Amino acid sequence: MNRIGYLIGVTLVLAGLVHLGVFVVDGGPWEGAVSWRKPFTFGVSFGLSVLTLTWVSQFVRLRARQVLVGVFTLASVVEVALITLQAWRGVPSHFNMETALDTTITRALAAGGGVLVAIAITLTIAAFRPNPDLTPSMRLAVRAGFATLLAAMLFGAIMIARGVIEVVSGDQRLAYTVATTLKPAHAVFMHGILLLPALAWLLARALPTEALRLRLIRLATWTYTAFATAVSALAATGITIVSPSTASLLCAAAISGLAFTALALGITKAPPHPQPNPPNDD
Repeated sequence: MNRIGYLIGVTLVLAGLVHLGVFVVDGGPWEGAVSWRKPFTFGVSFGLSVLTLTWVSQFVRLRARQVLVGVFTLASVVEVALITLQAWRGVPSHFNMETALDTTITRALAAGGGVLVAIAITLTIAAFRPNPDLTPSMRLAVRAGFATLLAAMLFGAIMIARGVIEVVSGDQRLAYTVATTLKPAHAVFMHGILLLPALAWLLARALPTEALRLRLIRLATWTYTAFATAVSALAATGITIVSPSTASLLCAAAISGLAFTALALGITKAPPHPQPNPPNDD
């Protein structure tokens, strides 16, 4: 089952990168409701999320874990597919009520988002249950990671709610404007679920002392939280050096890049002593 999740996650990332190529060749605006940026960023982001949840959920004790991750993966595929479809049709994917088809797609995207939030909440609750199989440092990293994921989804829900309010009020153009302001806040919290467990995994293979690993994960958690909070505060007040879309891309790239660097370094190191392994469901 894990292999399927990894395969789908990689496929979504590749689909996103393909659309970056389409953007380079075809051109068009980077910003706005209709842009090749959307299938690119959503494909990569959802792909990373599927890869992350498939891996990190193994550190959570929950009987229905495979089912939840499977539903999360399916919902992610549907979200990316619908956003990509609308990009190729040359129409907005969100807050679009122009035709019956557009309305159906907009509502499907909102429903899919609700499914993702529900699964994230369920996994977060499970992560905070006692799990003696995990070291304290990994347990903290997983819990903090899921907490930041919920923060990201909260900002996403606020963005959607603000946009829907404007659509209902009759100003669909304004909906795209007000919904984008919190993009950096959503993005900066989104991939902490990958970064913190990746750091804990690296430290477990690099440092023999759990007390030191725990202190470092605490420091990393507070540092990341402070950075994400600062970015979110600036986004909420409308203070940006670059556009919200570009800022969100830079934040996501920086955090994911640090996480993959930690994973790559961890692969090159043998653990100093036997580590508790997550259950193998393959």
